[in-house]
Amino acid sequence: MVYTVSGIRFPVVPSPSSSVHKPSFFHGDRSRTSSLSFFLNKNHSFSRKTLAVKVSRDSDSTSSTIAESDKVLIHQDQDNSSSLTDQLETADITSEDPESVQNLEDLTLEDENKYNDDEAASSYREDEDVQPISLLEDVETHAQAETTSVSVDRKAKIEIDEDKPRIIPPPGSGKKIYDIDPFLQPHREHLDFRYQQYKRLREEIDKYEGGLDAFSRGYEKFGFTRSTTGITYREWAPGAKTAALIGDFNGWNPNADEMSRNEFGVWEIFLPNNVDGSPAIPHGSRVKIRMDTPSGIKDSIPAWIKFSVQAPGEIPYNGIYYDPPEEEKYVFKYPQPKKPKSLRIYESHVGMSSPEPKINTYTNFRDEVLLRIKKLGYNAVQIMAIQEHSYYASFGYHVTNFFAPSSRFGTPDELKSLIDRAHELGLLVLMDIVHSHASSNTLDGLNLFDGTDSHYFHPGSRGYHWMWDSRLFNYGSWEVLRYLLSNARWWLDEYKFDGFRFDGVTSMMYTHHGLEVTFTGNYGEYFGFATDVDAVVYLMLVNDVIHGLFPEAVTIGEDVSGMPAFCIPTQDGGIGFDYRLHMAIADKWIELLKKQDEDWRMGDIVHTLTNRRWLEKCVAYAESHDQALVGDKTIAFWLMDKDMYDYMALDGPSTPRIDRGIALHKMIRLITMGLGGEGYLNFMGNEFGHPEWIDFPRGDQHLPNGTIIPGNGNSYDKCRRRFDLGDADYLRYRGMQEFDQAMQHLEQRFCFMTSGHTYISRKNEDDRVIVFEKGDLVFVFNFHWTNSYSDYRVGCLYPGKYKIVLDSDDPLFGGFNRLNHAAEYFTSDVRYDDRSQSFLVYAPSRTAVVYAREP
Repeated sequence: MVYTVSGIRFPVVPSPSSSVHKPSFFHGDRSRTSSLSFFLNKNHSFSRKTLAVKVSRDSDSTSSTIAESDKVLIHQDQDNSSSLTDQLETADITSEDPESVQNLEDLTLEDENKYNDDEAASSYREDEDVQPISLLEDVETHAQAETTSVSVDRKAKIEIDEDKPRIIPPPGSGKKIYDIDPFLQPHREHLDFRYQQYKRLREEIDKYEGGLDAFSRGYEKFGFTRSTTGITYREWAPGAKTAALIGDFNGWNPNADEMSRNEFGVWEIFLPNNVDGSPAIPHGSRVKIRMDTPSGIKDSIPAWIKFSVQAPGEIPYNGIYYDPPEEEKYVFKYPQPKKPKSLRIYESHVGMSSPEPKINTYTNFRDEVLLRIKKLGYNAVQIMAIQEHSYYASFGYHVTNFFAPSSRFGTPDELKSLIDRAHELGLLVLMDIVHSHASSNTLDGLNLFDGTDSHYFHPGSRGYHWMWDSRLFNYGSWEVLRYLLSNARWWLDEYKFDGFRFDGVTSMMYTHHGLEVTFTGNYGEYFGFATDVDAVVYLMLVNDVIHGLFPEAVTIGEDVSGMPAFCIPTQDGGIGFDYRLHMAIADKWIELLKKQDEDWRMGDIVHTLTNRRWLEKCVAYAESHDQALVGDKTIAFWLMDKDMYDYMALDGPSTPRIDRGIALHKMIRLITMGLGGEGYLNFMGNEFGHPEWIDFPRGDQHLPNGTIIPGNGNSYDKCRRRFDLGDADYLRYRGMQEFDQAMQHLEQRFCFMTSGHTYISRKNEDDRVIVFEKGDLVFVFNFHWTNSYSDYRVGCLYPGKYKIVLDSDDPLFGGFNRLNHAAEYFTSDVRYDDRSQSFLVYAPSRTAVVYAREP
């Protein structure tokens, strides 16, 4: 197999394996083995990022001043143009206002070509004769059926959308947060100071850069920019004494193309076109910048590089000048979907998305995985590890080249093709973006880029994350703000991503990074000297850029601390995210799974699921990629362990552990979606209880003390997804996957996650029963391990006739078929559990049943 980048031919060959240390032992340039080619590589160990908890360390005070000299002025082309308290349980009533009821006449799967939520795809079947469409159906047939030609009208619509004016609203008063949460009043001095810093920066950016719009287009000036007459290359490197552009185009001669420096530390060179009009640097050429720095002579990949690859047999990456001819550039054909009311996210990793033990590609993900995601009923795909990272096992979190999509999966244009196909299917594409830290590599990353410790990062210990072995950005630096704001905009502008999940936000917002700190909910933990005001203000600015220029874009922040006003608009004084990732839920499930059923408490489960701040939306999940990593266990593995290897065949015997595991796996997912938030996330494979963990290919680890920790022989066996298991109709995984599909389609039809009416009427510790209402749906969970209840009364608000629309005990889902789906349930005026109406049901042990009111 051979990949070609504009005449450069790189054979795909494996490299010899070598030993590496875990990231926590890496310093500076880490010895790594290269593997495969520029597009398929890396066999390394992995050290998991965590946000641990307990005692804070002393840290530098927060900087809030940006010196005038820190602002880089380019000498040409300058633009001048919960409750109100801490975490509150919504256990009683959110709203009693009736909502309009959607037509329930047909709860079967709708036409697969109806991609938008408002066209209502399916729910689980209402009667015995109608079967949901299975994922086993031929993928190519569906792909052909769903592929449509691009009409002139659709092309015109895309052009019109892109021509709409982009306006970033000015700052507001920032005072509304005190009305939303009066308990913020004692911390008004801190919050007002924070907002003043935010407003001051907005004013200075307006004054010196022509506004956030212009400021966030740094990629139009820095790095390589092409004009009709030639190529300009600019780089901010104030610590460098000399600089020269080197590469294939000039034979790597450091004397051929020396750069000039302005008074603000910006180096620049202009390369006119060749006499025949061709660019001085051919597309696909390797390029670097050579600098004489305080740390010596070093060759670095340009900080704004748009593509970076690793040659076979080499350790560091090479920057690639990526500017294909117009006829080779991918042209987007489909409009971006509108932001859905209910967000259902399929978290994925392109490299490990194949059933085969290999690194998968953008193209294969586009052709084989996207259709699977759509048919499961998700409306968004979140893609991890997009930004280039030389260390594959970092899961994409040790970023080396922030503007470059990972070359190990394919080319930038192939990534664009993937995103366009997702848009054709009506799927949002969210990017897992890393602005919380950067790789500590010095040869292919930003670390010591200009030879100084304080270029993009804080100097000294404040600029180093001791647990992640990575560098920490100085968010008080003008040029760091330009770089990161432009980076966020780049992925939205150039690649048409529909938003981001911001990684490691807790680490950003506090100088202790959330390490060894326990957040109890006391507001003093959020607003004090441990808060990095510069970082919080950056998050406010980046949300301004994203929401102002891309109104339909979604931002999700990974915050475990519970920072108040995290998901309140910046104009009102908040940080501006759309959603917070509800990380406590997954931890709670792991905590419970270490106990016997008898020790589970219904009130504890409900409290954790509903424990979120008023008016701030959350994305809930039972397990993400974190729970699947080696050293941890997925929920399925906690429940069924080694029995999964021997007792998952339908034509063979089951075990009590398997029966219990499958039943609870379904219940855990549904109650998490039902009560956990306004959005839901699932990591790929967990929808059918993937039987194994994720273990990236890695060699032996040689510790500084001489100890050798064996690796896995650089194996990809555990770095893939066995989708074939979920598709096999002779395995029990199939039923777990069918349940996930039915659950997603039920939410798609009823939008119960965002229902205006939520009421939890029962948390019975003796019966182990939880009952709650979401809109016109009534959810009944019986967590008891043996007891089934006949004529069990459940309360509800709305009178009328109810029918089963989802039953975890259905044999299609691996259940025992103890309920009659043709039965009708009529309410009576018997008041129960403080509800004006009630009806009687049969609640088998370890089941979840959803009842819908018919019009």
